[in-house]
Amino acid sequence: MAQQATAVRRARLGRAFGPEPRAVSGVVLLLPGGAESSDRRPSPLLAAASVRALGRRLARAGGADGLAVHVVHYRYRGWNGGEARLASDAAWAADEVVRRYGDVPVCLAGLDMGGRAALHAGGHEAVNSVVAIAPWLPEEDVAAPPEPVKQLAGRRVLVVHGTNDERTDPELSFRLAARVKKVNREVCRFEVHSDRHRLRQHRDEVQALVEDFVMGVMFGRPLSRPVEDALAAPPPLGLRMPLASGFGTSLRRR
Repeated sequence: MAQQATAVRRARLGRAFGPEPRAVSGVVLLLPGGAESSDRRPSPLLAAASVRALGRRLARAGGADGLAVHVVHYRYRGWNGGEARLASDAAWAADEVVRRYGDVPVCLAGLDMGGRAALHAGGHEAVNSVVAIAPWLPEEDVAAPPEPVKQLAGRRVLVVHGTNDERTDPELSFRLAARVKKVNREVCRFEVHSDRHRLRQHRDEVQALVEDFVMGVMFGRPLSRPVEDALAAPPPLGLRMPLASGFGTSLRRR
């Protein structure tokens, strides 16, 4: 009997959050977390659940401007070393946006291992901005090449990290942001004091910060004063900006 062929796994985009705009003028690709090494297929339901609240918020905020928000469903849960599968799927998703919507700006917004994927795939020609929330980053090893940063030149980059993150050391994202700052001035990093990896304690503030950044870099809306200050400040000040409690409830704009 002939051996049955193994089905080829493919990444895909989830359905757009909310009603998809008739004329799409920008796209946010949400990149969920993953594992350091795994050949398992991720659960679409769990992946969507991890970013659902943020996706809905961004869709509401940008729908009138033509913003479409999709979750990227990976082929595999694992990054898997040099294969960098999640980054490859993020780049595929940016290609798919171009195929579907044409020449529109793309923001890659990733959580955990998805944050690493967003940073790696940020060099795609359609990407104009990257958001990395509690990004999983490898421990620095003199025997291994450092995380790449040159691909982020010309992009606007936001990193958010809890100071009590138990899964990935926030100092690693600070050091990475400092390296990015050398090739790209448009980088800021916010620290969420006392919060842990999932950023549940200050979830509303984190989502408000991401909304403020995305609406500014995608559609030219005025950025909040804290984001403007963080982008303008030299390191380390702009890379250790504290996220104030209550951010988003009464934003003061210039």
